Amino acid sequence: MKLTVVGGGSTYTPELIDGFARLRDSLPVDELVLVDPAADRLELVGGLAGRIFAKQGHPGKITTTSDVEAGIDGADAVLLQLRVGGQAARNRDETWPLECGCVGQETTGAGGLAKALRTVPVVLDIAEKVRASNPDAWIIDFTNPVGIVTRALLQEGHKAVGLCNVAIGFQRKFAAMLGVSHERVSLDHVGLNHLTWERGVRVDGEEVLPKLLAEHAQELADEIGLPREVILQLGVVPSYYLRYFYAHDEVVRELKAKPSRAAEVAAIEKELLDMYADPALDEKPELLSKRGGAFYSEAAVALASSLLNDTGDVQVVNTRNNGTLPFLPDDAVIEVPATVDARGTTPLPVRPLEPLYAGLVASVTAYENLALEAAIHGGADRVFAALLAHPLVGQIEYANGLTDRLLANNRDHLAWA
Repeated sequence: MKLTVVGGGSTYTPELIDGFARLRDSLPVDELVLVDPAADRLELVGGLAGRIFAKQGHPGKITTTSDVEAGIDGADAVLLQLRVGGQAARNRDETWPLECGCVGQETTGAGGLAKALRTVPVVLDIAEKVRASNPDAWIIDFTNPVGIVTRALLQEGHKAVGLCNVAIGFQRKFAAMLGVSHERVSLDHVGLNHLTWERGVRVDGEEVLPKLLAEHAQELADEIGLPREVILQLGVVPSYYLRYFYAHDEVVRELKAKPSRAAEVAAIEKELLDMYADPALDEKPELLSKRGGAFYSEAAVALASSLLNDTGDVQVVNTRNNGTLPFLPDDAVIEVPATVDARGTTPLPVRPLEPLYAGLVASVTAYENLALEAAIHGGADRVFAALLAHPLVGQIEYANGLTDRLLANNRDHLAWA
């Protein structure tokens, strides 16, 4: 079995490598190819990846290349985890929206739109290369904004599934709070990528969310950055990305008062790369946990295993709606539990979504559709329309100011700008 990771020079890749090494019984990889245009980073990450495999006795071969076509040739699955423009572009995404009084964040709001505009054309180009080289290969997308990128892939007929670590993170946290193994915990997880709610938590099929809220509401509130009273009032656990919607102005004040997350990550990455250069290092360093993306490796291995081994188990994925949420178009991409096998993903039935959540989901879905139009076809008018539709923008003055700033900060990556 051959797997390829595009964006393999990421400092986060050793987490993924560790997952492949530990979980090799469920996903026996013969060759793992890391693809990245940054040769210096790729050499360091690839060297550590080889040492991790060797220490854990994994027989698979790790190779590196900057040539996408060579890397994907013969791959059974291609994982996408790229960042167009790197942390420098992310830093801009997180700062210029604040000038208009709007959240600066890499996956939602104006910053998220900028990332989508840079990313979608690149991902579609890679996907076309995958289709030409090996049309049977699966594409697993972890590249943000996952919902928009996955929708772009599916719209063009690619064999693609989107993946996020929010659900698996909650599953593991809830299991620890309840003192049970995570395998026994299942979630009523529903919404869009980075716009989800846990409406139910079951242990061996028994609903335990009320118990979880009664005993751990404050800890959960601290985790997601929302008041304990709100969580108890709603009776659900929102993802931490809902804070950008439910406490927008408070978040803007906080973001203006501290360095960007991109600046923090850039500092962590520099330290990590220094560590990776040490030939004695043969395991992922503890510092990597501060980089973000907890449990991504386990989610990625599980998804790839289900697709390639035809297991038919249930996982939370980003997939076509196909009537699951009847108030959304069939081609919308939603994030819900789904059966995963060699044919792809089939969402499980979802009980009706309450108006409080359905309204926001419908609004953000409309934005995502407009964002995808802008990413594929370009044009300042399309950018403005997407921003005006976004619940975190929604005013002409803001949409105009953000459009000007988005274009000014992304001309190097947008051929039409």
